[in-house]
Amino acid sequence: MKLSVLIVDDDRLVNDFLTETLTRAGFLVSSASSGEEAFEMFEEKEYDVVFSDIKMKEMDGLELLQRLREQRTDQLVVMITAYGTIESAVKAMKLGAYDYLTKPISPDSIELLMRKVTELVHLRAENKRLRSDLAARYQNIVGKSPKMKEVYDLIETTADARSTVLITGESGTGKELVARAVHYASCRREKPFVTLNCAALPENLVEAELFGYEKGAFTGAVRQHKGRFEMANNGTLLLDEISEMPINLQSKLLRVLQERVFERVGSSLPIEVDVRIIATSNRNLKEEIRQKQFREDLFYRLNVINIHLVPLRERLEDIPLLVNHFIQKYNEENRKKVEAVEDSVLHLFMKYHWPGNVRELENYIERAVVTNSAKILKITDFPGDLALGKLADEIPQFSAGMTLAEGEKFLILKTLERFDGNKTKAAEALNVTPRTIRNKLAEYNIQDTD
Repeated sequence: MKLSVLIVDDDRLVNDFLTETLTRAGFLVSSASSGEEAFEMFEEKEYDVVFSDIKMKEMDGLELLQRLREQRTDQLVVMITAYGTIESAVKAMKLGAYDYLTKPISPDSIELLMRKVTELVHLRAENKRLRSDLAARYQNIVGKSPKMKEVYDLIETTADARSTVLITGESGTGKELVARAVHYASCRREKPFVTLNCAALPENLVEAELFGYEKGAFTGAVRQHKGRFEMANNGTLLLDEISEMPINLQSKLLRVLQERVFERVGSSLPIEVDVRIIATSNRNLKEEIRQKQFREDLFYRLNVINIHLVPLRERLEDIPLLVNHFIQKYNEENRKKVEAVEDSVLHLFMKYHWPGNVRELENYIERAVVTNSAKILKITDFPGDLALGKLADEIPQFSAGMTLAEGEKFLILKTLERFDGNKTKAAEALNVTPRTIRNKLAEYNIQDTD
């Protein structure tokens, strides 16, 4: 990769000398005869390194240095100075210059400097690649809480194993993200990652999607169809919401897990596969076993490696990281420039009970970023049911000894939470008028968000 260089010097001889020397050395060189011209070029194109004279008319090298680094904080800038003005070079280094050259400039000094610059640029590129690989490996999983560190450790230590993985946790905790992270951290990362949502398909289609079918196997089977197992051969198959798999299919799945062999629907020809199985569930599978809805032998076959994701309310310390992550994500997707949320918003988030977990938080942030033009998000940029949900959650459940007023307040706030703050619907459910709801909210010192 050839490095790009921008030469900035109003001395034509020096400018031509540097341009020719660096071009002969194999670099892609552009030149400007003033600071103003250089800054215009810089705004249109990125350069790996900029060489700039310190003493120039109008915009001098120090001003150009400051403006360049305001635009790009990691920009490499080499200053050029006469022997008698070393003090200016020292000042430039304090302002963030990478290095400086003194006139008269020798080809040897340029070569030595460019070796260091090239090494640094390549090192930065490698670090960026490694960060990108890490982001791909963890598939945007965000969190530094002890519970999330346990998840990261399990991903790293078990990624290359062939053993099945069962990922459990409430809806919205990020089970599929973890499944993808396991796959992309493993030696199977270059092979297919195939998913099947067991809850999204009618019962009579799950088997056909899982194992495939032959032409004519049933009405509508007009051609041969490969199932998810074949598609995932040598890779990973994610069985999402495994608890929803029909009980009669669970025995067939168990056989494939044990023997790595299956047949397409309508065929008796055995097909061998090498597939790593990852399953997810938001239900308590042991309870499903007790209710005869899930096979116990299949559970133990799946639950070789268990990764449990705790709900967001149990890792509140990750909320600021998640908020920043989602702001950045939806800024990029929607060309927005939101910078942060007010402290009062974070305080509200830390008090809320998050029934929808990380997915709910992401939805709130996406909505606020898309609908807002301000740089800082305020409480008023979020739905009123967030605050209502928090307040209702702080009130104890119905119990002996609760006063009538406490019970009334709990019931009203919980009903409002259920209807996303809609007072008309809440009033209908409680068989009162919307005015009564508004009066009660005023009595509770809760702002009317309508």
